[in-house]
Amino acid sequence: MDQPQQSEETGGSTEPHGRARPPLRIGMVGYAFMGAAHSQGWRTAGHVFDLPLRPVLAAICGRDADAVRAAADRHGWASAETDWRALIARDDIDLVDICTPGDSHAEIALAALAAGKHVLCEKPLANTVEEASMMAAAAEEAHARGRLAMVGFNYRRLPATALARRMVAEGRLGTLRHVRVTYLQDWLADPQFPLTWRLRKEHAGSGALGDLGAHVVDLAQYLVGEPLAGVSALTETFVRERPLPVGATSGLAAVSSAGTGTVTVDDAALFTGRFPSGALASFEATRYATGRKNALRLELNGERGSLAFDLERLNELWFHDATEPSTHAGFRRILVTEPDHPYLDAWWPPGHGLGYEHTFVHQARDLVHAVAEGRRPEPSFADGLQVQRVLAAVEESAEKNSVYTPIAV
Repeated sequence: MDQPQQSEETGGSTEPHGRARPPLRIGMVGYAFMGAAHSQGWRTAGHVFDLPLRPVLAAICGRDADAVRAAADRHGWASAETDWRALIARDDIDLVDICTPGDSHAEIALAALAAGKHVLCEKPLANTVEEASMMAAAAEEAHARGRLAMVGFNYRRLPATALARRMVAEGRLGTLRHVRVTYLQDWLADPQFPLTWRLRKEHAGSGALGDLGAHVVDLAQYLVGEPLAGVSALTETFVRERPLPVGATSGLAAVSSAGTGTVTVDDAALFTGRFPSGALASFEATRYATGRKNALRLELNGERGSLAFDLERLNELWFHDATEPSTHAGFRRILVTEPDHPYLDAWWPPGHGLGYEHTFVHQARDLVHAVAEGRRPEPSFADGLQVQRVLAAVEESAEKNSVYTPIAV
């Protein structure tokens, strides 16, 4: 692919055929795992897709000056900040990308929208329904001023799941009856794993429920095309005390003399749900599934057929057409690498698969188009609020040990 050339007159980018592309200047808050993934997306999107705006990695922000400067150098950011408020106040930032723990999402997003910036916020949108509601309301007000907000549910951007959504919308499965989604990891199976921020409710909001469950809830609602109506849930915390990280003795509640701290979130969540159309759903999210590293699996069963997907084989979608004669019907593999599959017209020849990191490239691509066209991006903050309502209903059901908890709208 031809590389864009710099245009001194516009500050944008000029393609070989002369079309100028105005810059979209990104400021990102956070530089760890998600910060690296988002950096990859912003850095790559304009080199793969023909974008109407050129993403510019203007500034990255983190509290540790040395660490954030190193991250800026490693990931290609032009400058570094140690105060997110200073980043938001900069005139050379058009969009703020929030990759911090959940307890800071609302404050940063609300300030960025008020300052006239577009916003991308990692999932889950917030730690509480109240925070998510404020964010969704602020996003709606900002939209009237031409500013957009999107939540980062990257698994929507897999070509296989996007194809699954298209097939469901086209009626290939007919009326849906069952939705099954599991997200299994094992990184907490060792009881000596230290007490990180992800294990404290005041920082993470919840445990496997928000970390993994948010993904599967959003993915299920996205594929079905409607929100869940209610849930019935169980949650469990298997290891309730964990050793403190080296040097971490302050800022944590309930620190024992043995150098351990209390885990205040769930380790696993198991719940069932019902969609307004009548389809039944089951969900499992855990960080204790020994041997499972990042196993997100789903299956949808309808009157006319079924779809199945496994993130560990992310370029494949399995489809059963129940309208075929039984003599040769059965699940067949769709290798999702064709140029007419979602996102793939800009990538490699058929059969050359993509990976996890490409979901963030596609996320950046979709948001750039939304900004350029002035249309609401998906998933919106309203979508993030809906997921937060489901997570809250799961927690309420588990706490009350109730049979069924309706989701308030």
